[in-house]
Amino acid sequence: MRLSPLVLAAAAASVLAVGAARAEPRGDRPFHITLTGEGVATAAPDIAVITTGVVTRAANAGEALKANAEAMTKVIAALKDAKIAEKDFGTSGLTVQPQYDYSDGRAPTLTGYEVRNAVTIRAREIDRLGGLLDTLVAAGSNQIDGLAFEVSNSDAKLDEARRAAVADAKRKAELYAASAGVTLGKVESIEENETQQASPRPLTLRMQAKDASAPTPIVRGEQEMRVEVRVRWAIQP
Repeated sequence: MRLSPLVLAAAAASVLAVGAARAEPRGDRPFHITLTGEGVATAAPDIAVITTGVVTRAANAGEALKANAEAMTKVIAALKDAKIAEKDFGTSGLTVQPQYDYSDGRAPTLTGYEVRNAVTIRAREIDRLGGLLDTLVAAGSNQIDGLAFEVSNSDAKLDEARRAAVADAKRKAELYAASAGVTLGKVESIEENETQQASPRPLTLRMQAKDASAPTPIVRGEQEMRVEVRVRWAIQP
């Protein structure tokens, strides 16, 4: 079989390319050092996110829904009286579910209906949070699912943690380079791992009467924002 001049030329070029790649001196490749740094920034949260609402039960769905609407109307009115801006609260759940009796191994028996209506609130005055919760309970709220704290300027705090993480990685790199007797060169890559923030804090609230002597105590504490970075430097002997 006779090959055309074009095919022969392409084959010759491929052989030369492979030969050139194999002939590349490995000693010219730079050395690297890669280290991980961690940065932490703390801040006192200034926003509380609360999910609260009303649970009602009745023999039929219409009665349960009516009772729930009446109670929830009072809760919403209490929010407005407490000067919570309308942009800071809204309905986050509404369910109507049949209730059954499964006791004594019998076939399920319908016993009534349950209605749950929940509203999520962003409270911006944490110092008044305990009193607000008591007010909502007094107005008819009988379900509080949880409480989470947020930091409004979290981006600025995360940037603070990022700077600290890079500085931590650099400190380690300089230590290793000096110990190994090499020179730390320029940064070649920086990778940020997923940031970690404090988890929402659950809230267990004891129902209190209107004339309670003190509001429900709420302690906001501090939140930690963590950033981890992976940095690679070139190093030279």
